Amino acid sequence: MEQQRIERLESSFNLVAPRAQELVDRFYALLFSRYPQVRPLFPDQMGDQKKKLIASLVLVVNNIRTPDKLLDPLTEMGKRHVAYGAIPEHYPLVRDTMLEVLCEIAGDAWYEQLNDDWTAALNLVANVMIEGAKAEAQKA
Repeated sequence: MEQQRIERLESSFNLVAPRAQELVDRFYALLFSRYPQVRPLFPDQMGDQKKKLIASLVLVVNNIRTPDKLLDPLTEMGKRHVAYGAIPEHYPLVRDTMLEVLCEIAGDAWYEQLNDDWTAALNLVANVMIEGAKAEAQKA
């Protein structure tokens, strides 16, 4: 990933990070209202899940300069998602919802290039997770 993109991802994340709880609350509310079919993939009590999402975002942004450090944790995350019932078609729903919520939280600081940057980053995350899921499914 190019240096300028990395810097934009980091700075935009730093902008929304103080509102991380609001971000994940809004993310799940929007995801479940738009795509009720994914709600059963998540626990009834979402507190721990929301913490995991924040931690995952932090993990990705903190390691975006060294993507090799992301390979194992994202692969493992993808493997775990098989047991939850996640399928490749769910990943674009999550990506698009996250993009919309990032835009909402960032407000006037959000612009088209950031949308492109976050799309690329979230697609990268999804692709690694999907590969992990495929590897896990082949074991079964």
